Amino acid sequence: MGDSPASYIYMVQHLIEKCLIFNMTKEECMEALSKHANIKPVITVTVWNELEKENREFFEAYAKSQNKNRATEVEVEGGEVQ
Repeated sequence: MGDSPASYIYMVQHLIEKCLIFNMTKEECMEALSKHANIKPVITVTVWNELEKENREFFEAYAKSQNKNRATEVEVEGGEVQ
């Protein structure tokens, strides 16, 4: 962590970006950062929400991709995909 609030927020943003690489939901990211980086969930949610505002198109596509991936996982687990 750095010396300023801005550097802390930048670090949280960087960690959220890592969560996105791993296709994590906001809730999964909050849990992971709380557990592994000792970042309070309210901080993660606040930074995530600001990123969503600044990058609306990306997050809309990300949400669609997640919904598609989750639906595929359910189908595979349920044995519907052959």
